Amino acid sequence: MLRLLQSIFGSERQGTYPESLVREAIERTVEGTDPWLRGVSGYRKKLRPAVLAAIDHVVTLVDSLPPPIPLSLSSFIDDRLLKSMFISSRDMSQILSGDRSLAEFRREEAGDASRVVALLAMEKQERVAFGAGLSGEIVVRDMPIVTVSFEGHRFLDPTGDEAETRRLLKRRAFDHLLGLGLKRLGDVKSERRELERRRALLQAKLNLLEREGWGFDTLRTTEGGAGVDVERQLGEIEQQLLELGGDDRMLDLYLEIVAQLLGSPKEQLWMQPETVYIDRMGVKRQEAADDATEITLSMLYNAAGRSQAVMLVSLKSEELREL
Repeated sequence: MLRLLQSIFGSERQGTYPESLVREAIERTVEGTDPWLRGVSGYRKKLRPAVLAAIDHVVTLVDSLPPPIPLSLSSFIDDRLLKSMFISSRDMSQILSGDRSLAEFRREEAGDASRVVALLAMEKQERVAFGAGLSGEIVVRDMPIVTVSFEGHRFLDPTGDEAETRRLLKRRAFDHLLGLGLKRLGDVKSERRELERRRALLQAKLNLLEREGWGFDTLRTTEGGAGVDVERQLGEIEQQLLELGGDDRMLDLYLEIVAQLLGSPKEQLWMQPETVYIDRMGVKRQEAADDATEITLSMLYNAAGRSQAVMLVSLKSEELREL
């Protein structure tokens, strides 16, 4: 895996990946979604274009992140950006000291790194409240205002080298796509199991009706039409199961799902810049002002509906050791 990480995600040009390493990426895809996909004839050939598209996408995605922003406890008082992202210096200190990835890095690093580079991921929350605000030059009370805060801070893939952190983030993004594929497979399998369960129940009910003399023509003429209704429901379920794929081609269907998802990576995981203006009270402003900090965030979205504010940051190793 280390070879895959360094050779594919460390490549300077897209599409210049050795075939042996592409095969490794394909095997990682199968292992990360459904190992039974190896039972599909020609699975490597079928997955190859999608895997290459996914790799190209995550490389572009991570490389588009701006350079690391310095984060230092010692500069919290004068750093308006830090004040926007953390409630207080104490809050920032607790987050840094309690972060598992940073703690693990501190335990394992040799001590020669002067700084730590990581991806800071946060949940951006916007809430509507009521307070005093300006309408032109007039102060208006009970005016709806939007407050912005950041929660759930996490420092991902910390290392002593920016290039290494970016490589790790590319692997993380690739694995995130695999996770989305695994979820999609799980949804399809759950849907199929539920349909099969309902089919079994309806078939049992139909068998019971027939044993009680509701069979043949009587089944279709009995007052109330219970048998007809059961047959209709069975037919609908059979059609839905056919649309999902027959038992003889379920693995082919699962492979198609994974290939389709990885083959459209821009629709699964994407990033957009967002600029917000936040004053010292955490209130969102429409434009820059003396008391409003301009913050440019990279908002990361996925097809599951989740979003996070992310940015590369650099931390002083000395400060981390003192926490």
